Amino acid sequence: MPTSQAPASPADLAARFAALHRGPALFVLPNAWDVPSALLLEAAGFPAVATTSAGVAWALGYRDGETLPTSLLVDTVTRLASLLHVPLSVDLEAGYGRTPEEVAKVIRAVVGAGAVGVNIEDRDYSGKAVLREIALQVEVLRAAREAARAMGVPLFLNARTDIYLAAVGPEGDRRERTLERLQAYVAAGADGVFVPALREPADIEAVAGGAGAPLNVLARPGVPFVPELTRLGAARLTVGSGAMLSAYGKLRRIAAELQGPGTYGALAEDGIPYADLQ
Repeated sequence: MPTSQAPASPADLAARFAALHRGPALFVLPNAWDVPSALLLEAAGFPAVATTSAGVAWALGYRDGETLPTSLLVDTVTRLASLLHVPLSVDLEAGYGRTPEEVAKVIRAVVGAGAVGVNIEDRDYSGKAVLREIALQVEVLRAAREAARAMGVPLFLNARTDIYLAAVGPEGDRRERTLERLQAYVAAGADGVFVPALREPADIEAVAGGAGAPLNVLARPGVPFVPELTRLGAARLTVGSGAMLSAYGKLRRIAAELQGPGTYGALAEDGIPYADLQ
């Protein structure tokens, strides 16, 4: 009688996840927002799945921007990790805490729930500024690294800066200021770096070559396609909330068709068979 394969340990999943960033191919990491979306991405053959913080919040009835209760976030991570066979990375926004100690507590919770990678951005949700001071973010990242290490999981810590996304400072200074932050974050223990809204080839190449860790680029209009990103030195590509927004765009078209001509042709387009999702 055949026996099922034993599930991989968190340490093994973390090692597999880290190895995906070492190329030579660009690591395409899609973002899910619930169990069906995560399982569909796994079934499509992706070697790992990430969450979208906006998507998870929206799916549970909350706005993006750390308004989702941490208990619901951890519950979502638990559900996803218990069903996926591939590594799971979780977008933690700014860590769901205002201090290094608070972020470390959240790290322990999501690692305990099964995450082997996290994103932590440098947005300042306290309202004091657009971005945290570099010194504070460094302490946050060190606390996150130590919290995971104490649990015996080599968590892949992806440090994100929003200088480009939030259009912080003069445009001509953004590359230099981004590299300053990323280099500090890598020195603090980050395994990878993430710069949403980075799209110009020269900027991508410079950041990929100067950050000191694998660069994650966000897929959005105007960003070079996978072959060009590979040539420029990027290591990882994510889609953020893009897939969810596209899926709900389809639902909006279905609604408009029902409300308008009263037909339902859109229901027959690209639908997944009931039996497949069941």
